[in-house]
Amino acid sequence: MNVDTSVLIVGGGPVGLALAGDLGWRGVDCMLIERTDGTVAQPKMDMVGIRSMEFCRRWGIVPWVHEAGYNRDYPQDCAWVTDLNGYEFGREPFPPPSQERCPPQSPQKRERCPQNFFDPVLRRFAAGFPQVQLRYQRELVGFRDEGERVVATVHNVGDGTQSTITARYLVGCDGGASVVRQALGIAMQGDAVLTYTTNIIFRCAGLERLHDKAPAYRYIFIGPEGTWATLVAIDGRDQWRFSLVGDEQRRTLTEEEARRAIVRAVGREFDFEILSMLPWVRRQLVAESYGRGNVFIAGDAAHLTSPTGGFGMNTGILDAVNLSWKLAACVQGWGGAQLPATYDIEQRPVAVRNVGEAGENLRRMLSPRILRPDPIMFEGSGPEAEAARREYGARYTEMMRREWYSIGVHLGYVYEGSPIVVPDGTPRPPDEVSTYTPTARPGSRAPHVWLGEGDSILDRYGRGFVLLRFGASPPDAGPLVQAAAGVGMPLEVIDIDHAEAAALYEKRLVLVRPDGQVAWRDDALPRNCAALIDTVRGVAASVPQEVN
Repeated sequence: MNVDTSVLIVGGGPVGLALAGDLGWRGVDCMLIERTDGTVAQPKMDMVGIRSMEFCRRWGIVPWVHEAGYNRDYPQDCAWVTDLNGYEFGREPFPPPSQERCPPQSPQKRERCPQNFFDPVLRRFAAGFPQVQLRYQRELVGFRDEGERVVATVHNVGDGTQSTITARYLVGCDGGASVVRQALGIAMQGDAVLTYTTNIIFRCAGLERLHDKAPAYRYIFIGPEGTWATLVAIDGRDQWRFSLVGDEQRRTLTEEEARRAIVRAVGREFDFEILSMLPWVRRQLVAESYGRGNVFIAGDAAHLTSPTGGFGMNTGILDAVNLSWKLAACVQGWGGAQLPATYDIEQRPVAVRNVGEAGENLRRMLSPRILRPDPIMFEGSGPEAEAARREYGARYTEMMRREWYSIGVHLGYVYEGSPIVVPDGTPRPPDEVSTYTPTARPGSRAPHVWLGEGDSILDRYGRGFVLLRFGASPPDAGPLVQAAAGVGMPLEVIDIDHAEAAALYEKRLVLVRPDGQVAWRDDALPRNCAALIDTVRGVAASVPQEVN
């Protein structure tokens, strides 16, 4: 079989780069093609979520994220105002990234790192592995899945030539208009249009000195017509992203109209430089499947969401890590034939959940369009008007709080019903948004606990399977180790004599997958260890119920 690479990745955004980097980190060769030169003129995301940062910790690139370019001393408040020189209805205060502490449930925290900073971090990470080839200005023309290999035709944008690349697997990380998804004939389900919006990136040094509001990462502008725009600090210095939030009607915004809208938002005339403008459609869509045969889709190719909540790219990073270890297992020869298909089974429900939550966040943000504010809030200056603004601001602040506090979305996902997860009979915990209670129930993210200064139990996971044995005299793991070795499945046994960790994980034996999810747990090995190993590596036709 003539194969140029084991995995061909189409699309060099954050999800494609994360997939390439994670495959390289696992020692698997891959090639990434991207039709542009990789420059990001319009950052589509700016928040790296807590789970994504846990993956960055695993990859050893957290310092790179911190040093990427965002001003980590810039306050992260969110405020809702008439304009920056008008009235402030309310505010949710957040510390600068440099001062925010990690929550007790994780060794990391979310980080502000817009795509124009984060993509270069991931590109540097992926490029550091000799197994990874990054090919820019290469565009996918077409492909065919021949069963044992995928044959792709690629156009060189620079010199106009075409070449053929063969791969064992192909993954489309090529965005909402995915060529790969369309070629597979996979439909998207959901709302194709939520709003037509235009993003304008502009530069203005010292914008904070032009108004009387406290600095904020994000301002939401509310007028008599309701919510009409937002302003976000792109670098925490002099670059801003202004989003004019439209409705279901398509329209093209001129630069003059954009300038007038920005001046209205600031509340005074001022000098600024427009760097780029991007009209886009806010959608709420999830692909009906995540692949066919040896071809898969991930990131925006698989799910499109409103950015309200910051779930889009972070759901895509989760796609990449879930798919990566499964493709690596098959390339390395120990993954079962059913393993790649579990990517769809596990990740698609996560996207449906996250995309739906983002849509509800948008509905809450735009609710003033339906429940129009009292005109006195914009026209009056007496006690009655001030009271109306305070009351309105308090209600809006409370309503928006669900978007700002969403740790449950990032850490509480569960691969319920997955054929490579062995249930233990415990009930599924409630699916919370603003809170997260750690659990080692199979299908859940293996929870964090500090084992020592700066030493998280999460630091043990990632390369292969890990069997945790808790207690001073842990159960024998020999039969499971032997069963794994017999099929070449990487399995490390780690003894943890730590009371807090033992209480959190609940069982004396816990099997953690390469993506950090719990695959199985019990107080003793099953009688048929080979069946358990076959289940978690995607070979067994059904989950073994026989334990102890």
